[in-house]
Amino acid sequence: MTTKGTPGRMVRIDDETWADYGKLCEEEGTSRGDDLRRHAKKRVAAWKRKKAAEAADLTRRLLDADSD
Repeated sequence: MTTKGTPGRMVRIDDETWADYGKLCEEEGTSRGDDLRRHAKKRVAAWKRKKAAEAADLTRRLLDADSD
């Protein structure tokens, strides 16, 4: 259960990597959870932009084909 109303997620990461990741995040002034959320949001935003660009390109090609 989380305290901020968002669902908790489970990931499997070996103990050594998790501990080192905690140290890295601490040095950067963040938490592992915040860092993981930012990473996921950034990747999802990039994926959505790519999908939108692909859809726009397909639409453009279809319209160009219709005008021929």
